[in-house]
Amino acid sequence: MSITREGKLCSFCGNRGGPGTDLALLGGLGAQICQVCVDDFHEILHDEDLQIASRATVPWETMSDAEVLATLPMILSSAEQNAAFAQEWVHLLRARGVSWAQIGRALGVTRQAAWARFAKKSGDVSATA
Repeated sequence: MSITREGKLCSFCGNRGGPGTDLALLGGLGAQICQVCVDDFHEILHDEDLQIASRATVPWETMSDAEVLATLPMILSSAEQNAAFAQEWVHLLRARGVSWAQIGRALGVTRQAAWARFAKKSGDVSATA
């Protein structure tokens, strides 16, 4: 199994990037951020006036209904990317011999709940180990 940034999207702007593209991605825990967003956020973090302006409103308050609707698929794509990332990590843990009971405890659910959520998608239908 290979956890990669290839074909991933920026969790902030929704643009696709990673290896083989002109848009570098950084990230962890499922969220990815592109170089453009890093640069934009860096500028805000180092300019007090921009910080004040960015705190004054949230983007969806100034967006039209059409813009909110257009953004919704990007939000779902980001959520699906994070869910797939969690699936990859569970698969990684199972490949390392970590039990469903340990995974369940880490997630705050039973062994059976962890297995039901992740086993079928990873091809690991073993309820024990």
